[in-house]
Amino acid sequence: MQQFEINKRDMDFRAKEAFKTLRTNIEFSGEDVKVIALTSTTPNEGKSSIAFELATSFAQAGKRTLLIDADLRKSVMRSRYKKGNVKYGLTNCLVGKKSFSDTLCETDIPNFYMAFAGPVPPNPSELLGGSKFKKIVDGCRNAFDMVIIDTPPIGSVIDAAIVAKACDGIILVMEAGAISYRFAKKSKEQLEVAGAKILGVVLNKVSIGGKGYYSKYYGKYYGKYYGDYYGSDSSK
Repeated sequence: MQQFEINKRDMDFRAKEAFKTLRTNIEFSGEDVKVIALTSTTPNEGKSSIAFELATSFAQAGKRTLLIDADLRKSVMRSRYKKGNVKYGLTNCLVGKKSFSDTLCETDIPNFYMAFAGPVPPNPSELLGGSKFKKIVDGCRNAFDMVIIDTPPIGSVIDAAIVAKACDGIILVMEAGAISYRFAKKSKEQLEVAGAKILGVVLNKVSIGGKGYYSKYYGKYYGKYYGDYYGSDSSK
């Protein structure tokens, strides 16, 4: 097992509470929901950040949590969150060069483990759809309390739908005001055709201080509720 330090990023209390709420909603989805994939419609909607923070939230709640980077085509996990050297990734395991224990990374956050994507392969869909990947997921389901899998955007490639078949559910991340209803509906249908269990949608990049429906609603809700609760000190 490899070891490394997480490149931590500070969040304000509103973001922390949002991830606690998301974590709680997933927990209420059922005891059998232990392996969850995350995808988006298009790139840059923030799915990788959501996957990382969600996994961190589960770990901080005392759950032995694994985050698997299955975005084999264009991973951002390694460059964004890693401190130190990581030799092997998921691809090394899927092609039979290494065991999954060789790719597993223990972080400096208690209960939080990661498996990075590894080298970009010429056949990512085939690797993720093979029996090797399913065997890895089944093993992780028994070894961890929660497994979060980051996948490529479903609107770009089919990988997310392939991964979802081995999971207990999938979450679709959407950037507020950036995705059309038609495109979002198509993404949802692609997942449904693959037999994926859609747990819900995460609306990301909502501008709380700006104008518009979501800004007014969430700004008023968080500003009044959490503002009254925490006061001016958000460090509690």
